Amino acid sequence: MAAARSLFRIAVNVALDGGMAAVSVPVARFLADPAGSVAHPLWGIPVGALCLLLAGVPFRLSLQYWRFTAIGDVLTVAASAALGAVLFAVVNALAGTAPANPAFAAIHALTLLLLLGAPRVIYRWRRTHRTARTPLVDTASILLAGGIEDADLFLRALSQDRRQSFRVEGLLASSNRQTGRRIQGHRILGSLDDAGRILEQLQAEGRLPGTLVFVTPELAGARLAQVVAEADRFGLQVRRAPRPTALDDPTEKPRPVELRPVAIEDLLNRPQVPLDRDGMARLIQGRRVIVTGAGGTIGSELARQVAAFGPGTLILLDNGEYALWQIDLELAETHPQVNRRTLIADIRDEARVRTIFEAHRPELVFHAAALKHVPMVEANPLEGLVTNAVGTRNVADAARAVGALAMVLISTDKAVNPTSVMGASKRLAEMYCQALDVSARHARGGMRCVTVRFGNVLGSTGSVVPLFQRQLARGGPLTVTHPDMQRYFMTVREAVGLVLQASVLGVAGAALPSGENGGIFVLDMGEPVKIVDLARQMIRLAGLQPDQDIEIRFTGLRPGEKLYEELFHGKEPPIPTGYAGLLMASPRTADPAIVGRAIEEIGSACRSGQVKLALTLLGRLIPEFEHNSDGSAGEARA
Repeated sequence: MAAARSLFRIAVNVALDGGMAAVSVPVARFLADPAGSVAHPLWGIPVGALCLLLAGVPFRLSLQYWRFTAIGDVLTVAASAALGAVLFAVVNALAGTAPANPAFAAIHALTLLLLLGAPRVIYRWRRTHRTARTPLVDTASILLAGGIEDADLFLRALSQDRRQSFRVEGLLASSNRQTGRRIQGHRILGSLDDAGRILEQLQAEGRLPGTLVFVTPELAGARLAQVVAEADRFGLQVRRAPRPTALDDPTEKPRPVELRPVAIEDLLNRPQVPLDRDGMARLIQGRRVIVTGAGGTIGSELARQVAAFGPGTLILLDNGEYALWQIDLELAETHPQVNRRTLIADIRDEARVRTIFEAHRPELVFHAAALKHVPMVEANPLEGLVTNAVGTRNVADAARAVGALAMVLISTDKAVNPTSVMGASKRLAEMYCQALDVSARHARGGMRCVTVRFGNVLGSTGSVVPLFQRQLARGGPLTVTHPDMQRYFMTVREAVGLVLQASVLGVAGAALPSGENGGIFVLDMGEPVKIVDLARQMIRLAGLQPDQDIEIRFTGLRPGEKLYEELFHGKEPPIPTGYAGLLMASPRTADPAIVGRAIEEIGSACRSGQVKLALTLLGRLIPEFEHNSDGSAGEARA
């Protein structure tokens, strides 16, 4: 059906072009010889049409879409007209027909250009004009923001979408150099840095738009946040245009232009830190790599980025079947060339972990499996201890037994001055891996243990952002535990990229600060964000007003929670690594045998259900952690 319609349209184009070419012959003759002093045979009219159609074949003249006519199409018409006029002149010369004017060929070419080009341009203009005059929705006033190339593409897409009718007040460009110029008739008012001043001016003129549309998808971070803040000050909604790849598709039926919300991740995202990707490739390429917790937020992103470096074998391990299946299916589509193994296993099962490692003998281990939700671990402290501490020891011992090159432990800022069982259990895991790394360094051989500590990952399981999104979808309220609650945030892609960077440095060893054995890599998380400010920002990005359209409700601190997270303990002064985005915490190390025995005792207490004993043993190893007599966590000591 579609093929038949396409052939019909081509036939119509051929008929119209041939008709115009036929008309051009007598018109050009009249212009060349108004007095009619030279007689011309009638066969010249169909021959003129045929010459034009033949001339248009190499230029695909009859395949043009009139409603998408642009400069390139007009040039095609001009080339076809010139060649058609030359062919007609050659036919006349062979037939012995004298031209009425020596310039007849040029006059004929210009006549063809006018008769063929004008209808195309007029048709395109009428289509655009009709779209603007007969919208299927109410007209909305918008201000564009971003690069001029992206704005041009967005405006072209708007002209083809009859469902939308926007009145564009102008454009905020990326720099001041374009100020005063125009794109498709719309004036560039200034740069993104001038947003406040320009919005104030538009308000004074009574032309303040209702929506600010960001047309450049790469615009993110502090600059985006600054413009969003100015838009919010004047009550504007903010939206993103579709990606250019979704717009630049001149098919018969253009895609509708769907504006989408600005993601909170875009506001908190920071400039990309340069990474040693060559070093990552040397570390990973061709090696057997295992990722524990591969179905989780961090684990799955580790699997994606590791797969991109071409490991010899990528082993995905998780105790959740569905999550494991999802990441395996994704990698099968994105990296089908990577040899993969998917294994369902619980890191708490020492025998199972040992069997897996002996069978596959991984060279690199990325250990992301853990219980990470503070209130859940507070409610189930023994499960948290067995998973986070005993499970980590199981993985580390199995990796060391098969001669792995390195193990990378994913830790958390909650391990610093922990007030929760989750934080304390991760600190115990850090201590064991640190002790193993010190032993390996002193022995000048053996498995290296690289520990990486960072804060909250946007969009991860249990993160506040998906919670707020669900609450917004239900109409609120958004629940915040305390008005002063602050957290560090980082995008998962950035966090995992820095984890791989830390792995390169930790395994190489040479880039580490001199003498700092067993140090912990700490990701530079930037400035902490108040959770209540995050909630308000997400409400505004949804086009609503905090405390008016959506309530923010304070629910009180949950067991084990802190108002402020820390990345460094008071006895772990930060040390620069020389690499952007990475710091190192000075080590507080212990003997691996002592820590290992303590973990074994805690594991035994957990297996026998002795909560108080397990937490007492935990408190002896981590003196900054206190717990109440009922087994719940208390406040951290100074």
